[in-house]
Amino acid sequence: MGCPSALLSAFRDVVGRGLDWDKTASLVADALRALLPSPADLMAPSLCVGDPSGYQSHLVHCEPDGSFSVAAMVWLPGQQTPIHDHVSWCVTAVLTGAECEEVFAAEADGLRLLDQRVNKAGSVSGFAPPGDIHRVRNCGSVVAISMHVYGADISRLGNSIRREYTLPVIS
Repeated sequence: MGCPSALLSAFRDVVGRGLDWDKTASLVADALRALLPSPADLMAPSLCVGDPSGYQSHLVHCEPDGSFSVAAMVWLPGQQTPIHDHVSWCVTAVLTGAECEEVFAAEADGLRLLDQRVNKAGSVSGFAPPGDIHRVRNCGSVVAISMHVYGADISRLGNSIRREYTLPVIS
């Protein structure tokens, strides 16, 4: 198990170009779209079932120089992240199930909801700070599994979250 070598090669090529974060996220997303793996390519079947205590993040690969990491996340129905942003660019691909994403902007009196979308299996998206405040939830009735590529060493950091937001959501 682990990230397929063709994907790692494609990610190394993009990251090695030293482009800005927005362009890097866009090109990594293109590579992931072209070579979308299955959950079985990334991790053992025993890790694909979910955990009632909360969504699970499994480190699949960390580049030795710390320039990027790959994780697989497993979500039971209804499980969600806190509202958060990231330390670097991020690319996500939904491999099974569906994930609902809410995107926010921080304002003086709270968080303004900017967008809501349902990302179904096969969808790939990328983003970079600033403007990456969001919350993700399994909005389906089955286990959802997604792949996340981060421009950071999450084996050292623990995760890619820079900050969690507890501000009120305003309309």
